Amino acid sequence: MKNLVVLSGAGVSAESGIATFRDAGGLWEGHDVMEVASPEGYATHPALVLDFYNKRRAQLLEVKPNEAHFCIAGLERSYRVQVITQNVDDLHERAGSTNVIHLHGELKKARSSKNENEIQECPGDINLGDLSKDGSQLRPHIVWFGEEVPAMDQAIQIVSKADVLLIVGTSMQVYPAAGLKDFAPSTTPIYFVDPAPSMESYGNLTVIKEKAGKGIPMVVDLLSFENKNNSSIL
Repeated sequence: MKNLVVLSGAGVSAESGIATFRDAGGLWEGHDVMEVASPEGYATHPALVLDFYNKRRAQLLEVKPNEAHFCIAGLERSYRVQVITQNVDDLHERAGSTNVIHLHGELKKARSSKNENEIQECPGDINLGDLSKDGSQLRPHIVWFGEEVPAMDQAIQIVSKADVLLIVGTSMQVYPAAGLKDFAPSTTPIYFVDPAPSMESYGNLTVIKEKAGKGIPMVVDLLSFENKNNSSIL
């Protein structure tokens, strides 16, 4: 089976009702994104930041995976699929995807404020005074602006072995994640699904100007058509 790598962003979860700051002028659920997604914001207003992510975590109980999530999960019937997502929700997993890397952390996990590798499950709220095993305040297991992306090296290795690369629901303008596509082999076909893409089709890059729920089934159809043609040639 071929290796199919999916790079997914907020546009995939948006169709499930999860708001994105990309579409709100830098605001995330009414907050300046740097206030709730930076170490400086956390240091200045820790209670506000914890409450913000408690509400985002509770929101996950109210939303469900959408057609895009299920379509990506269904690709595992024909490919070895690895999802590399910038999303912090668990909708890919709930739709059935079995290999998911979260570049920017996970809402349903918490970690030590001192040690990024001290991670634990977090199904409920995090409050001031809740401590990690090392005695430090628990914080959301979220990679904030200005922090390193621990899973980046692993993601690069996966993309470098991709036979097919699918980019969906991301502007491809937030680094370092935006640079991942450049590690794909030069012969790898790339499909970019986004209603307002930052790139145009060229060479082995096919751009589909649609939302994830409509665009991903189109990619599946293209892949099926190409696979049939290749089989007939052989």
